[in-house]
Amino acid sequence: MSELNYKNAGVDIEAGYKSVDMIKGFVKETMRPEVLGGLGGFSGAFSLANIKNMKDPVLLSGTDGVGTKIKLAFLLDKHDTIGIDCVAMCVNDVICAGGEPLFFLDYIACGKNYPEKIAQIVKGVAEGCKQSECALIGGETAEHPGLMPEDEYDLAGFAVGVVDKEDMIDGSTIKPGDTLIGVASSGVHSNGFSLVRKVFEMTKESLETYYDELGCTLGEALLAPTRIYVKMLKEIKKAGVTLKGCSHITGGGFYENIPRMLPDGTRAVIKKDSYELPALFKLMQKKGNLDEDMMYNTYNMGLGMVIAVAPEDAEKTMNAIKASGEECYIVGSVEAGEKGVTLC
Repeated sequence: MSELNYKNAGVDIEAGYKSVDMIKGFVKETMRPEVLGGLGGFSGAFSLANIKNMKDPVLLSGTDGVGTKIKLAFLLDKHDTIGIDCVAMCVNDVICAGGEPLFFLDYIACGKNYPEKIAQIVKGVAEGCKQSECALIGGETAEHPGLMPEDEYDLAGFAVGVVDKEDMIDGSTIKPGDTLIGVASSGVHSNGFSLVRKVFEMTKESLETYYDELGCTLGEALLAPTRIYVKMLKEIKKAGVTLKGCSHITGGGFYENIPRMLPDGTRAVIKKDSYELPALFKLMQKKGNLDEDMMYNTYNMGLGMVIAVAPEDAEKTMNAIKASGEECYIVGSVEAGEKGVTLC
């Protein structure tokens, strides 16, 4: 019988060292001046000296994973974009309150540490951090032999941001007559994949099937990383627009997320024909014979964010959104009524 040690118990410390070494370059690209110390300490240190210029600084936080979308990464053996999804799901929540994301930490649990695969995952996390201009200041890769299959992993993370209390977006000033602007998503983002996996056959062959209406393979369309809207919010602020409300359309679709920004006595009225429904959602609905209402209650249906502005600010807001590289549409307005959403 061979000598019992941690490696033949299933945890390879050397592989851990190698993966840390391989990710250092990606992490370095996300650094901000406020980051103190390098990678490898017991905690990530971030200076808050800059917030002294704020009257009443408020810290904001968001945590999330990427759900069962990760299954597609396994099937296609493509791991360099799933990290963007993880960052997006966290920072897009932070900016809904008007905050600037400052730093991010990730957590990877795996059945076996394959350093090259871990490096690809973290490469995506770092790319998401670059897109959101926040620093990747720490993380953890945990090997779980016997708990997870060797070739599988899960990914989660959290972001911390800051906002001056007077600049917080809380929806309290939303009133009837306000304009609702929808910002285009890049696809399904990171929600509803348990249903996606029932609609489409989850095999490599199925995912590598090319669809003319998608202009790419099914796998490419489904694995497209979640849009990160941080630069867009900064551009709107730079344009001098005060956002009244901001809703990140995640799990629960329109019906659950849009009311989260509304004060009592107001109702969002969304016109479904105000923008072109992306081909991926049409394909899913047709192939799965899915109820339209259920689709709007599960998916973003082509809108990753819905924001509320005063009608006189609508044009200026849309110009700022387009300047940030995003597509947007006036999708409806706010009316008096019971808090909720009307789709028409």
